[in-house]
Amino acid sequence: MPAPARALWVRLFPKGCVDVVRQFLLFAAAYYGYRLVRGAVDGRAAASFQHARELIDIERSVGAFVEPSIQSWAMSKTAIIDFASWMYIHAQFTLTTSMLVFLYLFHNESFYFVRNMFMVAMGIALVGYAVYPTAPPRFLPEWGFTDSVAEFTGIPADNTLVNALFNPFAAVPSMHVAFALMIGWPLAQLVRLWVLKVMWFLYPFLVTFVVVATANHFLLDAVLGAMVAGVSAYVAKALLARARPEAWAFRRTAGVTA
Repeated sequence: MPAPARALWVRLFPKGCVDVVRQFLLFAAAYYGYRLVRGAVDGRAAASFQHARELIDIERSVGAFVEPSIQSWAMSKTAIIDFASWMYIHAQFTLTTSMLVFLYLFHNESFYFVRNMFMVAMGIALVGYAVYPTAPPRFLPEWGFTDSVAEFTGIPADNTLVNALFNPFAAVPSMHVAFALMIGWPLAQLVRLWVLKVMWFLYPFLVTFVVVATANHFLLDAVLGAMVAGVSAYVAKALLARARPEAWAFRRTAGVTA
């Protein structure tokens, strides 16, 4: 194989083709787990709305029910709410997937630690969605919420394609926030430029604002999402990395196939 082709092969498949397929299958399994949970909660709309109202009651009891005010302010600034709606659409899949691919190709020695966090977090989230399905704030216009993403895209929330791809009752925990933490803070440690370090450190806070401003999550959802990320990081570091330190630890030096 010519040297340029060999270099490209090593870049695209740092641990071989089998490892790439393995990672794809792991994330595919997580997705189909989500689909199974989606089917299980489709008939629990009444409970989902009740759970959303319970979250509002909890936040009101501690003076933290500020989501209507945040969205109202964001909606008054067209550029801000349009950016927030765009970010909500792309942060969860496009940006997260792109950064996972970036980690795999350019920081492969640390990818497996991040992957393990994602696997643990998605497992926790599936339990949360099944046990406590919760409607997002955008389904509660009586509290002053507006579905800014639907207005931005022109696609109503009850569109068949939208409902086929997204679980409308998966507000608790906020995996937008969990994913942002599990991608942003590792990248903040791995990138070299201080501007990028600051950007990735602040990324989870931006996503938190986005999910609240677009009325897709309550603040309590975001807090629970952050807790999921924290638990997942602990499991990945204290349990999984200790079980296979040569493969699953977060580091900059080359490791073996996970």
